[in-house]
Amino acid sequence: MSRTLDRRAVLSGLGAAAIGGAALAAVPAPAEARGHGRALIGRAKRGQLHVMSFNIRYDRSASGDTQPGDADHWPDRRPLVIDLLEREQPTLLGIQEALYSQLTVIEEALPRHRSIGYGRDGGSRGEYSAIFYDATRLEVLEWDQFWLSDTPEVIGSATWGNTVTRIVVWARMRDLTTGEEFAMINTHFDHQSEPARIKSAQAMIDLFDGGELDQLPTLVTGDFNSAAHDSGAYSTLVAEGPTVDTWDVAEEQVTTAWGTFPGYEEPVADGDRIDWVLTTDDVTTLRAALNVSTGKDGRFPSDHAPVQALVVLP
Repeated sequence: MSRTLDRRAVLSGLGAAAIGGAALAAVPAPAEARGHGRALIGRAKRGQLHVMSFNIRYDRSASGDTQPGDADHWPDRRPLVIDLLEREQPTLLGIQEALYSQLTVIEEALPRHRSIGYGRDGGSRGEYSAIFYDATRLEVLEWDQFWLSDTPEVIGSATWGNTVTRIVVWARMRDLTTGEEFAMINTHFDHQSEPARIKSAQAMIDLFDGGELDQLPTLVTGDFNSAAHDSGAYSTLVAEGPTVDTWDVAEEQVTTAWGTFPGYEEPVADGDRIDWVLTTDDVTTLRAALNVSTGKDGRFPSDHAPVQALVVLP
């Protein structure tokens, strides 16, 4: 069974709306979303921040699991990721699934950016949920990384029913153009355990609701492996929690409401959004986009669609 079908089955089994179900017809994306060479949001102006969440899909080519021409083959996808990031120029980028060897693609596409975070297995080992930020616009005042478990400072720990190690990277930052301070959080929730995802959501809330980032305007990016509006993690963070979903509250949605895990297949209109950009409610979202653009040959840069938001701090 393919990875796409595996994850769809997992999401469906947890009560999320089934991706690819009868009510969600896969339709070709229109030119507004599929075009290459044109930014959906682009570089942010003074006083604005362009925030992107992007699961770039880990590289399986070194082990021989993918071959040239495969949709998932990293060497083929690498230039597409570069093209997308060069085009969009996010001020802040939260990535998921990146291996250490893949970080160079972000550095090549965004040479003004620096990064924080390290591998989930310690040092350079394992997948990264790193935060990249435009160092000409922003400075990091403080940052840390912790593990989503009962022992958050123990490298590689996982105690909530998840078998895969999961992490959070956070930073207290300052916008150099305005002097405003804010918080940025990036994560990748578990793909199997709903209880683990709910506990992970609460652990994130504890950061900016009485924790190290208390009272700061907060931006959150991640692959939450949970359907927006139909999952425990979303209820904890948004419906009953302290954040808002930028896609829902944006003054302008510049794309169709695509599902964010097309799995290299045609995007699904009104499909499950399992990747989100969230903020505390004191942040204003001007524009939001779900980017299902492809290269000139119709190839996708990842099995996930980047999620983008143009925001203004209070």
